Amino acid sequence: MTHQDAPACRTSWPPPTQTQSCGPWEMKERLGTGGFGYVLRWHNRDTGEEVAIKQCRQELSPKNRERWCLEIQIMKKLNHKNVVSAREVPEGLQKLAPNDLPLLAMEFCLGGDLRKHLNHYENCCGLKEGPILSLLSDISSALRYLHENRIIHRDLKPENIVLQQDERRLIHKIIDLGYAKELDQGSLCTSFVGTLQYLAPELLEQQKYTVTVDYWSFGTLAFECITGFRPFLPNWQPVQWHNKVREKSNEHIVVYEDLSGAAKFSSVLPKPNHLNGILASKLERWLQCMLMWHPRQRGTDPQNPEIGCFQALDAILSLKLLSVLNMVSGQVHTYPVTEGENLQSLKSRLQQDTGIPEEEQELLQASGLALDPHQPLVQDESDNMVNDDRQVESDLIFLFDNRKTVYEPQISLRPHPGSVAFVLQDPKHPLTYVHLRRVWGQIWQTIRTLKEDCARLQMGQRATMVNLLRYNTELSKKKNLMTSQCEQLKAKLDFFRSSIQIDLEKYSEQMEFGISKSLYEDHIL
Repeated sequence: MTHQDAPACRTSWPPPTQTQSCGPWEMKERLGTGGFGYVLRWHNRDTGEEVAIKQCRQELSPKNRERWCLEIQIMKKLNHKNVVSAREVPEGLQKLAPNDLPLLAMEFCLGGDLRKHLNHYENCCGLKEGPILSLLSDISSALRYLHENRIIHRDLKPENIVLQQDERRLIHKIIDLGYAKELDQGSLCTSFVGTLQYLAPELLEQQKYTVTVDYWSFGTLAFECITGFRPFLPNWQPVQWHNKVREKSNEHIVVYEDLSGAAKFSSVLPKPNHLNGILASKLERWLQCMLMWHPRQRGTDPQNPEIGCFQALDAILSLKLLSVLNMVSGQVHTYPVTEGENLQSLKSRLQQDTGIPEEEQELLQASGLALDPHQPLVQDESDNMVNDDRQVESDLIFLFDNRKTVYEPQISLRPHPGSVAFVLQDPKHPLTYVHLRRVWGQIWQTIRTLKEDCARLQMGQRATMVNLLRYNTELSKKKNLMTSQCEQLKAKLDFFRSSIQIDLEKYSEQMEFGISKSLYEDHIL
């Protein structure tokens, strides 16, 4: 097609702040800006189709021009649900490019990038449990696919993950393979690429590296989504950062500044976060493998070296968890359950953890129905008790103690995060902007957690009220049945008494008639 054959187009290619059109295609908005150029959303007025077009800047160096062409080459040969797919550039749009570099057309994902979601105030202390599990599942699947195709992403970060709504939930997709590298025969690379905050140590040291650089980025990303901040001194300068973080052991998954400015090392996930205790402990172990400083050790568990990081994550994601709220103490107990476990097994574990005897435990679902002792705890994928949908958390089961008729106010409150407790003790202590922002985020999260705890207790109260109403309905039915049967028995008794009375009267008459006849016969004789 010659230039004269191209559809009529208004204005030149960006500035993207102006309205542009090309035939039925109309430019709607700028989606993002990167080191190579920017991404625009184009809409087809006739078909409703939307596509994201990535355009390169004119002033790219020869090396970056080569990298740009490599990204298009890689994108066109990939096919995975968790990697943004390439599209054909709509007819006529290529003519708008101001240079000889081709455009990159990609599927448009309406949900925006992950950074936008992490910046929402409700995610200041991390995402909810369901979205975290969905993210880990999707990104691990995408990275495994890239690595199997001998591709290192090298720039994994929240800005390079977009969300697309599926029929059931949001799907996470990796984008921006501008820094991706196809592995050569030696499977080692030496170029310094990627975003500093998510770079593996060997990239900062300009050493040779392999796919394990993506493990570090994935671990950093996962930690940030769980807690709301990056694990290793995110506000420090590179040289100081490198010197301090390299001191961490293989067990340490976070290096942070306390409110006094001292760097602290820890091997546990900081609170507050939204994970239950089972997932938190298992993901801590997994993050230790992903965030090892030495690349040759990274991605493997020293205790199980034959199991890779993706297999270990699969085992965590496949867990079936059941959460029980103890209405006496307000504490939530979470248990992994298997296909063969039944209610008796759950009650045994609850007796050990709560001290409530098995025979005195009453377990109710939110609907007010009691758990069936003859049914397994895990039935099928649609089972509401163990929900496999990563967008929602497992439904709570409510535990009541039948020995109690009145619950004394003995609800145990969650302990405050250390920084919140610090501010409560010394509210006038001056804090830096970074610390102040973190503290206020944790305070907001603490208040929201208390509200959620209260809502759970109210849900338990509603469950028992519905259960009592159900019992009341059954009792009313039995009362009506007993009243009906009582009336029937009373009627039968009245009939029996009437019959006896009639029989007695007849008998009396017969007796009187018989005696009179006997006296008459004696008189005649």
